[in-house]
Amino acid sequence: MRNQTQVGDFILLGITNVQGLRHFFFTSFLLLYLTCLLGNGAIVAVVLCEPRLHTPMYFFLGNLSCLDIFYSTVTVPKMLTGFLFGHQTISFAGCLAQLHFFHFLGSTEAVLLAAMAYDRYVAICNPLRYALVMSPRTCLLLAGASWSTGLVHATMHSLMTSQLTFCGHSHIHHFFCDIKPLLSLACSSISLNMSLLNIVTPIIALCPLILIVLSYLYIIFFVIQNVRSHEGRWKPFSTCASHLTVVGLLYIPVLFNYAQPSSGSFLERDVKGTLMYSAITPALNPLIYTLRNQEVTSALKKMLWRKL
Repeated sequence: MRNQTQVGDFILLGITNVQGLRHFFFTSFLLLYLTCLLGNGAIVAVVLCEPRLHTPMYFFLGNLSCLDIFYSTVTVPKMLTGFLFGHQTISFAGCLAQLHFFHFLGSTEAVLLAAMAYDRYVAICNPLRYALVMSPRTCLLLAGASWSTGLVHATMHSLMTSQLTFCGHSHIHHFFCDIKPLLSLACSSISLNMSLLNIVTPIIALCPLILIVLSYLYIIFFVIQNVRSHEGRWKPFSTCASHLTVVGLLYIPVLFNYAQPSSGSFLERDVKGTLMYSAITPALNPLIYTLRNQEVTSALKKMLWRKL
Protein backbone atom coordinates (compact mmCIF):
# COMPACT_ATOMS: atom_id res chain seq x y z
CA MET A 1 0.00 0.00 0.00
CA ARG A 2 1.29 3.44 -0.95
CA ASN A 3 2.49 5.73 1.80
CA GLN A 4 -0.19 8.38 2.34
CA THR A 5 2.05 10.94 4.06
CA GLN A 6 1.64 14.28 2.30
CA VAL A 7 4.81 15.32 0.48
CA GLY A 8 6.02 18.81 1.44
CA ASP A 9 9.28 18.94 -0.50
CA PHE A 10 10.50 17.38 -3.73
CA ILE A 11 13.98 16.24 -4.71
CA LEU A 12 15.19 17.10 -8.21
CA LEU A 13 17.41 14.25 -9.38
CA GLY A 14 18.87 16.27 -12.25
CA ILE A 15 20.40 14.90 -15.44
CA THR A 16 23.17 12.61 -14.20
CA ASN A 17 24.77 11.20 -11.06
CA VAL A 18 28.17 10.63 -12.68
CA GLN A 19 30.64 12.99 -11.00
CA GLY A 20 32.77 13.63 -14.08
CA LEU A 21 29.74 14.34 -16.26
CA ARG A 22 28.31 16.69 -13.63
CA HIS A 23 31.42 18.87 -13.80
CA PHE A 24 31.35 18.83 -17.60
CA PHE A 25 27.65 19.72 -17.72
CA PHE A 26 28.12 22.47 -15.13
CA THR A 27 30.80 24.17 -17.21
CA SER A 28 28.86 23.73 -20.47
CA PHE A 29 25.52 25.02 -19.20
CA LEU A 30 27.15 27.84 -17.23
CA LEU A 31 28.73 29.07 -20.47
CA LEU A 32 25.39 28.71 -22.28
CA TYR A 33 23.61 30.62 -19.52
CA LEU A 34 26.15 33.45 -19.56
CA THR A 35 25.88 33.57 -23.35
CA CYS A 36 22.11 33.81 -23.01
CA LEU A 37 22.30 36.66 -20.48
CA LEU A 38 24.96 38.64 -22.33
CA GLY A 39 23.60 38.06 -25.84
CA ASN A 40 19.95 38.73 -25.10
CA GLY A 41 20.82 41.57 -22.74
CA ALA A 42 22.86 43.19 -25.50
CA ILE A 43 19.96 42.91 -27.95
CA VAL A 44 17.53 44.49 -25.46
CA ALA A 45 20.00 47.31 -24.78
CA VAL A 46 20.67 48.04 -28.45
CA VAL A 47 16.96 47.96 -29.36
CA LEU A 48 16.23 50.45 -26.57
CA CYS A 49 19.18 52.74 -27.28
CA GLU A 50 19.32 52.80 -31.08
CA PRO A 51 16.57 55.03 -32.58
CA ARG A 52 16.68 53.39 -36.02
CA LEU A 53 15.78 50.06 -34.41
CA HIS A 54 12.54 51.47 -32.98
CA THR A 55 10.47 49.50 -35.50
CA PRO A 56 7.90 46.69 -35.05
CA MET A 57 10.38 43.98 -36.06
CA TYR A 58 12.91 45.00 -33.40
CA PHE A 59 10.20 45.71 -30.83
CA PHE A 60 9.21 42.05 -31.07
CA LEU A 61 12.85 40.98 -31.08
CA GLY A 62 13.38 42.90 -27.83
CA ASN A 63 10.39 41.09 -26.31
CA LEU A 64 11.81 37.75 -27.47
CA SER A 65 15.19 38.51 -25.90
CA CYS A 66 13.55 39.45 -22.57
CA LEU A 67 11.59 36.21 -22.68
CA ASP A 68 14.71 34.17 -23.33
CA ILE A 69 16.52 35.72 -20.35
CA PHE A 70 13.63 34.95 -17.99
CA TYR A 71 12.92 31.55 -19.55
CA SER A 72 16.46 30.31 -19.07
CA THR A 73 16.66 31.78 -15.55
CA VAL A 74 13.62 29.76 -14.42
CA THR A 75 15.47 26.44 -14.78
CA VAL A 76 19.20 26.80 -15.43
CA PRO A 77 20.45 28.27 -12.07
CA LYS A 78 18.75 25.46 -10.13
CA MET A 79 20.18 22.93 -12.56
CA LEU A 80 23.69 24.38 -12.11
CA THR A 81 23.51 24.08 -8.32
CA GLY A 82 22.42 20.48 -8.83
CA PHE A 83 25.56 19.78 -10.85
CA LEU A 84 27.69 21.25 -8.05
CA PHE A 85 25.98 19.86 -4.95
CA GLY A 86 23.97 16.87 -6.16
CA HIS A 87 20.24 16.37 -5.73
CA GLN A 88 18.37 19.60 -5.02
CA THR A 89 15.42 19.97 -2.64
CA ILE A 90 12.58 22.25 -3.70
CA SER A 91 9.43 23.09 -1.75
CA PHE A 92 5.96 22.44 -3.15
CA ALA A 93 5.39 26.20 -3.46
CA GLY A 94 8.74 26.61 -5.22
CA CYS A 95 7.90 23.72 -7.50
CA LEU A 96 4.58 25.31 -8.47
CA ALA A 97 6.27 28.66 -9.08
CA GLN A 98 8.87 27.05 -11.34
CA LEU A 99 6.20 25.15 -13.26
CA HIS A 100 4.09 28.30 -13.62
CA PHE A 101 6.82 30.60 -14.94
CA PHE A 102 8.26 27.94 -17.23
CA HIS A 103 4.94 27.44 -19.02
CA PHE A 104 4.02 31.12 -18.82
CA LEU A 105 7.20 32.17 -20.64
CA GLY A 106 7.19 29.20 -23.03
CA SER A 107 3.59 29.79 -24.14
CA THR A 108 4.25 33.52 -24.49
CA GLU A 109 7.23 32.84 -26.74
CA ALA A 110 5.18 30.58 -29.02
CA VAL A 111 2.50 33.26 -29.53
CA LEU A 112 5.13 36.00 -29.90
CA LEU A 113 6.80 34.06 -32.72
CA ALA A 114 3.44 34.02 -34.51
CA ALA A 115 3.21 37.82 -34.09
CA MET A 116 6.70 38.15 -35.55
CA ALA A 117 5.69 36.01 -38.54
CA TYR A 118 2.66 38.25 -39.12
CA ASP A 119 4.95 41.28 -39.00
CA ARG A 120 7.14 39.75 -41.73
CA TYR A 121 4.05 38.91 -43.81
CA VAL A 122 2.82 42.53 -43.71
CA ALA A 123 6.31 43.93 -44.40
CA ILE A 124 6.81 41.76 -47.49
CA CYS A 125 3.30 41.35 -48.91
CA ASN A 126 1.85 44.78 -48.07
CA PRO A 127 4.82 47.17 -47.69
CA LEU A 128 2.90 50.33 -48.60
CA ARG A 129 0.49 49.85 -45.68
CA TYR A 130 3.10 48.43 -43.29
CA ALA A 131 3.40 51.55 -41.13
CA LEU A 132 -0.39 51.80 -40.86
CA VAL A 133 -1.06 48.11 -40.17
CA MET A 134 1.86 47.60 -37.77
CA SER A 135 1.23 50.77 -35.79
CA PRO A 136 2.61 51.15 -32.24
CA ARG A 137 -0.86 50.35 -30.89
CA THR A 138 -1.06 47.14 -32.93
CA CYS A 139 2.41 46.07 -31.80
CA LEU A 140 1.50 46.65 -28.15
CA LEU A 141 -1.74 44.69 -28.60
CA LEU A 142 0.08 41.75 -30.22
CA ALA A 143 2.74 41.72 -27.51
CA GLY A 144 0.10 42.06 -24.79
CA ALA A 145 -1.90 39.20 -26.30
CA SER A 146 1.23 37.03 -26.30
CA TRP A 147 2.02 37.67 -22.64
CA SER A 148 -1.65 37.34 -21.61
CA THR A 149 -2.11 34.01 -23.41
CA GLY A 150 0.97 32.61 -21.73
CA LEU A 151 -0.18 33.83 -18.33
CA VAL A 152 -3.66 32.29 -18.65
CA HIS A 153 -2.29 28.97 -19.88
CA ALA A 154 0.30 28.71 -17.11
CA THR A 155 -2.21 29.75 -14.44
CA MET A 156 -4.52 26.91 -15.50
CA HIS A 157 -1.70 24.38 -15.08
CA SER A 158 -0.45 25.75 -11.75
CA LEU A 159 -3.93 26.04 -10.22
CA MET A 160 -4.92 22.51 -11.20
CA THR A 161 -1.58 21.09 -10.04
CA SER A 162 -1.95 22.88 -6.69
CA GLN A 163 -5.15 20.90 -6.04
CA LEU A 164 -3.40 17.54 -6.27
CA THR A 165 -2.26 15.42 -3.37
CA PHE A 166 1.31 14.11 -3.48
CA CYS A 167 2.34 11.18 -1.34
CA GLY A 168 4.84 8.38 -1.37
CA HIS A 169 8.25 9.09 -2.88
CA SER A 170 9.17 12.67 -3.72
CA HIS A 171 11.92 12.18 -6.32
CA ILE A 172 11.45 14.07 -9.59
CA HIS A 173 13.46 12.58 -12.45
CA HIS A 174 14.18 15.94 -14.01
CA PHE A 175 16.26 19.08 -13.48
CA PHE A 176 13.16 21.20 -12.71
CA CYS A 177 9.48 20.83 -11.83
CA ASP A 178 7.80 20.08 -15.14
CA ILE A 179 4.21 18.90 -15.39
CA LYS A 180 4.59 15.30 -16.56
CA PRO A 181 7.14 14.15 -13.95
CA LEU A 182 5.19 15.97 -11.25
CA LEU A 183 1.89 14.32 -12.22
CA SER A 184 3.53 10.90 -12.04
CA LEU A 185 4.01 11.47 -8.28
CA ALA A 186 0.38 12.41 -7.54
CA CYS A 187 -1.76 9.98 -5.56
CA SER A 188 -5.05 11.77 -6.34
CA SER A 189 -6.88 11.78 -9.66
CA ILE A 190 -5.00 13.54 -12.48
CA SER A 191 -7.64 13.08 -15.19
CA LEU A 192 -8.41 16.82 -15.46
CA ASN A 193 -4.71 17.65 -15.46
CA MET A 194 -4.09 15.14 -18.25
CA SER A 195 -6.98 16.57 -20.26
CA LEU A 196 -5.42 20.02 -19.97
CA LEU A 197 -2.01 18.64 -20.90
CA ASN A 198 -3.29 16.63 -23.86
CA ILE A 199 -5.80 19.14 -25.26
CA VAL A 200 -5.13 22.74 -24.22
CA THR A 201 -1.31 22.64 -24.28
CA PRO A 202 -1.11 21.24 -27.84
CA ILE A 203 -3.60 23.91 -28.95
CA ILE A 204 -1.43 26.64 -27.41
CA ALA A 205 1.58 25.18 -29.24
CA LEU A 206 -0.07 24.35 -32.57
CA CYS A 207 -2.23 27.44 -33.19
CA PRO A 208 0.77 29.83 -33.34
CA LEU A 209 2.61 27.29 -35.52
CA ILE A 210 -0.31 27.17 -37.95
CA LEU A 211 -0.33 30.99 -38.13
CA ILE A 212 3.43 30.98 -38.76
CA VAL A 213 3.09 28.41 -41.56
CA LEU A 214 0.21 30.34 -43.16
CA SER A 215 2.17 33.60 -42.99
CA TYR A 216 5.13 32.06 -44.79
CA LEU A 217 2.93 30.33 -47.36
CA TYR A 218 1.42 33.72 -48.21
CA ILE A 219 4.94 35.19 -48.41
CA ILE A 220 6.12 32.40 -50.75
CA PHE A 221 3.11 32.75 -53.08
CA PHE A 222 3.43 36.53 -53.09
CA VAL A 223 7.14 36.47 -53.94
CA ILE A 224 6.73 33.84 -56.67
CA GLN A 225 3.88 35.77 -58.32
CA ASN A 226 5.26 39.30 -58.02
CA VAL A 227 9.05 39.07 -58.05
CA ARG A 228 10.70 37.91 -61.27
CA SER A 229 14.44 38.08 -60.61
CA HIS A 230 16.19 35.36 -58.64
CA GLU A 231 18.05 37.96 -56.58
CA GLY A 232 14.82 39.82 -55.82
CA ARG A 233 13.15 36.61 -54.67
CA TRP A 234 15.98 35.71 -52.33
CA LYS A 235 16.05 39.04 -50.51
CA PRO A 236 12.63 38.69 -48.76
CA PHE A 237 13.45 35.14 -47.69
CA SER A 238 16.83 36.18 -46.30
CA THR A 239 15.09 38.64 -43.94
CA CYS A 240 12.97 35.77 -42.60
CA ALA A 241 15.77 33.21 -42.20
CA SER A 242 16.61 34.14 -38.59
CA HIS A 243 12.97 33.95 -37.51
CA LEU A 244 12.45 30.58 -39.23
CA THR A 245 15.59 29.19 -37.57
CA VAL A 246 14.36 30.27 -34.12
CA VAL A 247 10.92 28.78 -34.82
CA GLY A 248 12.51 25.47 -35.76
CA LEU A 249 14.75 25.39 -32.69
CA LEU A 250 11.77 25.98 -30.41
CA TYR A 251 9.08 23.89 -32.06
CA ILE A 252 10.90 20.67 -32.94
CA PRO A 253 11.60 19.68 -29.30
CA VAL A 254 8.34 21.26 -28.00
CA LEU A 255 6.18 19.24 -30.38
CA PHE A 256 8.24 16.18 -29.56
CA ASN A 257 7.48 16.62 -25.85
CA TYR A 258 3.97 18.04 -25.61
CA ALA A 259 1.99 17.72 -28.83
CA GLN A 260 1.76 13.94 -28.54
CA PRO A 261 -0.83 12.43 -26.16
CA SER A 262 0.63 11.71 -22.76
CA SER A 263 -0.29 9.11 -20.16
CA GLY A 264 1.62 10.91 -17.45
CA SER A 265 4.76 8.84 -17.89
CA PHE A 266 8.03 10.66 -18.33
CA LEU A 267 10.89 9.48 -20.47
CA GLU A 268 14.56 10.39 -20.74
CA ARG A 269 13.99 11.83 -24.22
CA ASP A 270 11.69 14.45 -22.66
CA VAL A 271 14.61 15.72 -20.57
CA LYS A 272 16.75 16.11 -23.71
CA GLY A 273 13.98 17.98 -25.51
CA THR A 274 13.40 20.27 -22.54
CA LEU A 275 17.11 20.99 -22.27
CA MET A 276 17.09 22.08 -25.90
CA TYR A 277 14.38 24.74 -25.67
CA SER A 278 14.96 25.83 -22.06
CA ALA A 279 18.76 26.17 -21.98
CA ILE A 280 20.31 25.85 -25.45
CA THR A 281 17.86 27.72 -27.71
CA PRO A 282 17.76 30.92 -25.56
CA ALA A 283 21.57 31.09 -25.84
CA LEU A 284 21.52 30.53 -29.61
CA ASN A 285 18.77 33.05 -30.45
CA PRO A 286 20.89 36.23 -30.05
CA LEU A 287 23.68 34.65 -32.10
CA ILE A 288 21.22 33.76 -34.87
CA TYR A 289 19.80 37.28 -35.03
CA THR A 290 23.10 39.16 -34.78
CA LEU A 291 25.02 36.99 -37.23
CA ARG A 292 22.35 37.29 -39.94
CA ASN A 293 21.23 40.86 -39.28
CA GLN A 294 23.49 43.70 -40.39
CA GLU A 295 21.38 46.36 -38.66
CA VAL A 296 21.70 44.72 -35.25
CA THR A 297 25.40 43.99 -35.79
CA SER A 298 26.22 47.58 -36.81
CA ALA A 299 24.12 48.99 -33.95
CA LEU A 300 25.96 46.76 -31.46
CA LYS A 301 29.33 47.90 -32.84
CA LYS A 302 28.18 51.51 -32.62
CA MET A 303 27.05 51.08 -29.01
CA LEU A 304 30.31 49.36 -28.02
CA TRP A 305 32.34 52.08 -29.76
CA ARG A 306 30.52 54.71 -27.68
CA LYS A 307 31.39 52.83 -24.49
CA LEU A 308 35.06 52.77 -25.47
